[in-house]
Amino acid sequence: MAKRVLRMPMTKARTNLGSLVRSVHVEGDVVVLEKDGIPVAGLVGIDALDDYLETTDPALRRRIRASMKAHRSGRGRPAREFLDELKAEGAE
Repeated sequence: MAKRVLRMPMTKARTNLGSLVRSVHVEGDVVVLEKDGIPVAGLVGIDALDDYLETTDPALRRRIRASMKAHRSGRGRPAREFLDELKAEGAE
């Protein structure tokens, strides 16, 4: 979760880009960029972006739902087995 959410006009962000990127990367802040007071874009850390992209992947979302259903029904398997499966899929 973001430590701070900063709102900033794009013109000001342009001149302070280096410090904003450092704030996002080091402090975990999120920066909302505005044009004429309207939010148009955001700066987030790479981990947050990676998490977002993963959760918008339909195949991954299906796997998460199936996993949650299996967990709720009492089915499960060792983590090592699951990790080995993920590695095998990545090698294909």
